[in-house]
Amino acid sequence: MRKEITVLIASLVALATSNTLLAQHSHHAHEIEQEHEQGNPQKYTCAMHPEVITDQPGNCPKCGMTLVPLKEKKRRTSNPPSRSYGVAAAQRPTPNHQSHMSHPSAVASAKEDPSHKMHQHEMEMHSSVDLADPMTREGSGTSWLPDSSPTYGRMFMFDGDMLMLHGAIFPRYTNVSTRRGDDRIDAPNWFMAMYSHPLGDSTQIGARLMMSLDPLTEGGRGYPLLFQSGESWHDQPLHDRQHPHDLFDELSLSLSQKFDHDLSAYIYFGYPGEPALGPPTFMHRPSAIDDPDAPLGHHWQDSTHVTFGVATAGFAWKNIKVEGSIFTGREPDENRYDFDRPRFDSFSGRISWNPTQNLAFQVSHGYIKSPEALEPDLKRHRITASVIYNLPLGHDSNWSNTFVWGQNHDTGEGKTQSFLIESNYQRGRDTVYVRWERVEKSGHELVLNPPAESRIFPVSGYTLGYVRDLTHGTGLDIGVGTQFTINDRPDHLDRYYGDDLGYAFQFFLRIRPSLHGHNVPRHGEHISGMEK
Repeated sequence: MRKEITVLIASLVALATSNTLLAQHSHHAHEIEQEHEQGNPQKYTCAMHPEVITDQPGNCPKCGMTLVPLKEKKRRTSNPPSRSYGVAAAQRPTPNHQSHMSHPSAVASAKEDPSHKMHQHEMEMHSSVDLADPMTREGSGTSWLPDSSPTYGRMFMFDGDMLMLHGAIFPRYTNVSTRRGDDRIDAPNWFMAMYSHPLGDSTQIGARLMMSLDPLTEGGRGYPLLFQSGESWHDQPLHDRQHPHDLFDELSLSLSQKFDHDLSAYIYFGYPGEPALGPPTFMHRPSAIDDPDAPLGHHWQDSTHVTFGVATAGFAWKNIKVEGSIFTGREPDENRYDFDRPRFDSFSGRISWNPTQNLAFQVSHGYIKSPEALEPDLKRHRITASVIYNLPLGHDSNWSNTFVWGQNHDTGEGKTQSFLIESNYQRGRDTVYVRWERVEKSGHELVLNPPAESRIFPVSGYTLGYVRDLTHGTGLDIGVGTQFTINDRPDHLDRYYGDDLGYAFQFFLRIRPSLHGHNVPRHGEHISGMEK
């Protein structure tokens, strides 16, 4: 009964939020109509290219998006520093916000028409964590993606405030072979909201909420995934299954300050949240967004993305960011509906570098105290490094790739390595993706018999998947997909898994918001199409 009540409350909150948004949106549309009635000329701009300003509605000449109204605000009596929005900002291109470059026509228009000084580009898209970063750079937690990354979701703008909704759900049938395999019908899923509000000219507050209905769709044991390990159910370690995520996976606040055009800093608090450790979590990487399964090296690379108690501080100079976190080392407990006790007994540090719009590097180290409840004395040192390369291939086409290396150094077990390569090629309605993994797992991790517990076994996975969108670019992309995986293992594991080849296949629907720019509404509507 307690679970049902929690889910009901969450549903009511979501419904109330939707009603509020609709009411505010209607009020905003009414204000625009009044401006027209009063004879004020309406200007239009592009949400992605604010330097584009026209007197008539239409499409952006650069990206083809529908132009949105540019709201005029009254002059201020004082002369504060110019806001980072607007024409003045467009004339000051910054390395931290490469999507807002100056344009000769915008500069000439501003000189010829003094009224442009009264305008602000409310549709500029900043990261909710750091005001100086473009929206497309924002990954999970405080991590960075390449600036050219595709974005999916639904965005609402209210004057200077931004709210973005995004997520995905994969209703499917999955079948995993070998003695330890299983088959089932389930639906891995996640939903997220990000909000930002400017405080003055160079300060911003941000908030995030991420939830998952995995506790209902996956149950306590999670879904079958050969050689997967980590966390527990009924006080027994899970093996060959991916654990479900908690109902609440992120509830965070952030405050960022822009000191100069290429220098900014921020603080981030999450309960739960994600510390500065590892690459962007798999579900937020463009190279993995169409794959329903978690990586086998999840607990070597990005497993701290749901942590009950996180505090992070960082600063960014040009395209380099340095950040550090203190956080709770313990993984979420078996009760997926509650908020675990914060401990703040672990720490991490990460350096990120985006040398070009298409590249994102990171290297990080973390000390994780007592990550598993069944092994309270375990201490873990984790090192990760990753590179993400994203290449836009023209209108409605993209190629994204990720390489991740992760190492765990556990007390009593030593060092074990993990490697991952992902690639996702999308062209129109069609997407093809691949994933290769190799992870060193102990017999203890795989829950083998005592004589084999201390041995290290390299296991691998080779995945190929395809998705065809049934609806595409209409606000909600619904695709039908299939995926096939072959798993490789040492012969010593045959006594546990059998002599047959390890494989898995699945058929699924992939449901998510459309790509940004595909369903941007007309005059007076909200902006659709953002994801992170």
